[in-house]
Amino acid sequence: MASRRVLIPNQPNRHNHLNCGTLTNSMKSSKTDKIEGALHEAKGKIKEVTGKLIGNPKLQNRGTVEKVRGKIQRKVGDLKKVFGK
Repeated sequence: MASRRVLIPNQPNRHNHLNCGTLTNSMKSSKTDKIEGALHEAKGKIKEVTGKLIGNPKLQNRGTVEKVRGKIQRKVGDLKKVFGK
């Protein structure tokens, strides 16, 4: 009896080429990195200020972390633009 492959929707299978290790599919453009970085910075700043206003240090710290993450992502976008990736 031959085995049958059962495909489950929204589940990656080994033949969809999403996880083949190719860099071209997984790399974002520099513009995308810059935009997403700016959004993370803004969200982080909002969380940081809100946490400070309501006296919630955990929210303030999460905001700081997200803001820094956004800055890093934006800088990655700058580097990609410089090196043409």
